[in-house]
Amino acid sequence: MSNKVSVLVAGSWGTALASVLADNGKKVLLWSRNEQQVQEINQQHTNARFLPGVELSPLIVATNSLQEAVEDAEAVVMVVPSAGMREVASQIRPFLKQDALLIHATKGFETGTLKRMTEVLIDELPEMDPARLVVLSGPSHAEEVIRKSPTTVVVAAQNLEAAEAAQDLLINSYFRVYTNPDVAGVEVGGALKNIIGLSAGLIDGLGFGDNAKAALITRGLAEITRLGTRMGANPLTFAGLAGIGDLIATCTSKHSRNWRAGYKLGQGFPLDAVLADMGMVVEGVKTTKNAHELSRRLQVTMPITDELFNVMFAGKSPKLAAQDLMGRVRTHEIEENAFDAATKWQG
Repeated sequence: MSNKVSVLVAGSWGTALASVLADNGKKVLLWSRNEQQVQEINQQHTNARFLPGVELSPLIVATNSLQEAVEDAEAVVMVVPSAGMREVASQIRPFLKQDALLIHATKGFETGTLKRMTEVLIDELPEMDPARLVVLSGPSHAEEVIRKSPTTVVVAAQNLEAAEAAQDLLINSYFRVYTNPDVAGVEVGGALKNIIGLSAGLIDGLGFGDNAKAALITRGLAEITRLGTRMGANPLTFAGLAGIGDLIATCTSKHSRNWRAGYKLGQGFPLDAVLADMGMVVEGVKTTKNAHELSRRLQVTMPITDELFNVMFAGKSPKLAAQDLMGRVRTHEIEENAFDAATKWQG
């Protein structure tokens, strides 16, 4: 078996995963379209735009050639923004070994089709065995992983052998990897937590405090579970690393792009100005729009998503959105069907 692993692309998370793989003794080909970034990684062993102050392993070699990156790789790790996943998947198709392990670590849905990333990859890579397709998610800020802070993630696949192959590839003394058979749940949890992360930042920007944030995280998890189970996920997945774990990290850390973007929204900055200032992809913005559409298509109630959508795309003030959330009609904390499935309400 080849010792070569390809990572696409050289953003913060892609570079952090490349570092994990290099620490595990793999020869890592890290792909970027940006020739200047390629030269910096190869000559200075840094990626200053995305991970300043960090020296990269010499086992990480950057390239702007997809063929060079992917050809003969035992595994390919896709960390492409959701908007570019289909294009890049199509481009690697001629070079990807049919028995390669394909791991994606992208958290979002495809705009328009509303497909999960594994569904996009299956569309564009028809020769590939879907059983070799793995999704990686969980609470994992790149800024901490690159500095070898203890981190725990989950990999999900249809096939246990593929999940365990990804686990073996990535696990080490600071990067612990669990397996899970629920591909849909892990993908949905990873995507939707960014909506709640944006909302948590917005609450902090408004100065609302810890009570409000705790409520938001809890009710946000309820929204994630409602939509996820409608999309075929196991609800228990959302009690794990891809659900509440990732949700806590995204909602409470200034490392989170989504939290930082939400914070600026809460302070009154318009969305265009916030995104221009960030200078990096904020997946939660597109995910909010896509989840808003999914909730209507699947008839799932998602009030936090709806109000965030109204703030970002309909000009609603963050303070009014918060007031409208608090003023919703009274209801049970647990869904009616959950009562039916467990003990009936007695009081």
